Amino acid sequence: MPAPNPLPTSPSRCPLCGAANQCAIAAGRPPESCWCMVQPIAPAALAAVPTAQRGQICICPACGTMSADAQQPFAGPPGSAPI
Repeated sequence: MPAPNPLPTSPSRCPLCGAANQCAIAAGRPPESCWCMVQPIAPAALAAVPTAQRGQICICPACGTMSADAQQPFAGPPGSAPI
């Protein structure tokens, strides 16, 4: 059986689902205006990002949504990306 095709990599696409990631930085806006600076990010979602794409591409709000029992906001310094 052939391996599944990986999702295309683009700074504006989520590496988990391929949808628009709504990343402010990729859109040329200030980092503090990004959705990820005000919404908790699921640690499991960040862990699901392929190793080669970590720190290079952002997930979308839908993939980053956390379950109620694991709420922990992104705790990076101001202006840093979540991955």
